[in-house]
Amino acid sequence: MGLDLRKLDHLIAVAEEGSFTRAAARLHLSQQALSTSIRTLEREVGVPLLDRDATGVTALPAGLALIEDARVLHGVARSAVRRARRIGRGEAATLRIGHTPAVTGEEVTALLRTVLAELPDLRTEVNQRYPGQLVEQLLGGGLDIALCRGTRPPHGLTRTTLARHRLAIAVDADHPLAGRDHVGLPELAGEQFVVWGEPGRSGYTDLLLDHCRRAGFEPRVTRNPIQGTPPVTAVLGTRHVAFVTARPGTAADGRVRVLAVRPSIHAPLHALWNPHTTSEIRDEFLAANGQ
Repeated sequence: MGLDLRKLDHLIAVAEEGSFTRAAARLHLSQQALSTSIRTLEREVGVPLLDRDATGVTALPAGLALIEDARVLHGVARSAVRRARRIGRGEAATLRIGHTPAVTGEEVTALLRTVLAELPDLRTEVNQRYPGQLVEQLLGGGLDIALCRGTRPPHGLTRTTLARHRLAIAVDADHPLAGRDHVGLPELAGEQFVVWGEPGRSGYTDLLLDHCRRAGFEPRVTRNPIQGTPPVTAVLGTRHVAFVTARPGTAADGRVRVLAVRPSIHAPLHALWNPHTTSEIRDEFLAANGQ
């Protein structure tokens, strides 16, 4: 059978809205046309996809599975059309990279410098995004690759480790530890750690907190109220500490001190991408960085 991408759009809308009425309005369809489309899709697949009751509509396990694959299929289709248009128009390919705030611009540049040595005419677009946005844009065909730390790959995406960076501790220049060059992690047992993601919901936050637990203490944490800023700035004007990948020394115009951690600990730099799409320059980027 051949799946109709429009019918899959209809299924996604109904599942997300939890209502045929709201989904029909969102899709600019009549409710009858939408219901007919979903019934036809269920008949083609051969199993029920939605549970309809007086309280609303929810996706059954088979429906959830089809929706997961549908998101991947839509991204593949968009990427295929975009690639065909580019080739047909004779346009140069552009490598579209997204990265989370936990990955610094310097780290992205270092990775690009490696591939630019082999492809000096490579065009790139680099933008910072939050993890959820990166995943959405990868699945939707809006990005070629995403750089992150600890983000778990959802269905349809794959992940690899490009590098491992040494972690350091950032403190405000007025913090009692600011006069130190290095610190042992167990010494920070009484400190308040600034994190960016919610514990239990952020792979990177959980990785950082696990370092503390392996050092013998349960860390006290607070979430940074200013999201998307450079990690070293999270401690400005506070008595908090933060894990960073910046080099030891001063930062933020001398207002932050970065301390080495001894013995050293590390954080991975991950790449996420959609293996179902074709991108020669993405593959070149990965190969140049050891993948």
